[in-house]
Amino acid sequence: MNLDALYPPIEPYETGELLVGDGHRMYWEASGNPEGKPVVFLHGGPGSGTSPWQRQFFDPEVYRIVLLDQRGCGRSTPHAGDPDADLRYVTTAHLIADIELLRKNLGITAWQVFGGSWGSALALAYAQAHPDAVTELVIRGIFTLRREELEWFYEGGAAALYPDLWEAFVAPIPVLERTRMIEAYHRRLFDPDPAVHEPAAIAWSRWEASTVTLVPDAEQIEAMSDPRKATAFARIENHFFVHRGWWEEGQLIAGVDGIRHIPTVIVQGRHDVCTPMMTAWDLHQAWPEAEFVVVDDAGHSAAEPGIQRALRAATDRFAGR
Repeated sequence: MNLDALYPPIEPYETGELLVGDGHRMYWEASGNPEGKPVVFLHGGPGSGTSPWQRQFFDPEVYRIVLLDQRGCGRSTPHAGDPDADLRYVTTAHLIADIELLRKNLGITAWQVFGGSWGSALALAYAQAHPDAVTELVIRGIFTLRREELEWFYEGGAAALYPDLWEAFVAPIPVLERTRMIEAYHRRLFDPDPAVHEPAAIAWSRWEASTVTLVPDAEQIEAMSDPRKATAFARIENHFFVHRGWWEEGQLIAGVDGIRHIPTVIVQGRHDVCTPMMTAWDLHQAWPEAEFVVVDDAGHSAAEPGIQRALRAATDRFAGR
């Protein structure tokens, strides 16, 4: 992965596990300047967890950089890849409450919220729930879990661009069940038998990993083929998608009036297949006050050079606020 457009690698100066209730512990870490401008990074998926390179979007001399692993994934426990995983207490409302609890525990009055893909949805939802806690928003690869977004990527729309990869995605599902792929996968991902849920999880995760960049990243695809990681990722994603994020259709875009005053940058890859530009455009139309940046030579991944440059420019722009 080429990260030349970002800041150099850094290590956290503090890590912890926050007891968030319902038997869950949330991993968090802080890096950069302990006295700096607070920013919280909200990862995608849901269910992907954070990675060390994600600290590098922020100037470490300026920012107090907080990363967290949302319930069920990464270094948070219990892990959704475990055989007895229970996702009853893994919902959007729980994640919003966890973020707010962490903010208060860290003694932060308000912070910049940075999120991509599912993280953009969670950032919008958190800001709409707690607008006074948000100084700025930087969001990328806009995803709001509307029906048309989910059907595009998981019910056959994207197959027009990737028919070979789509064939591998539908392979675990019998032909008669392929008209409702999310539901068909749900039955298999939550089957207690590893012989059933692991192949389904790997197929689900590889489909996404294979399409997030303009040029497939073999290393990322291989990483997402690890059974435990793939199971957690696929289960949590599917769980949220079956429930449509526990939102009304179009709720996040309709709710921009409550956060219109928050300085915001929206970054979108023009060739994003996972979260196509239609959603970012709809958000831009509803929220013209936000800066809208289209990266013409990028897909979905924040690791693509054009996306990296746009995101770093946004955090640098807000660094002095």
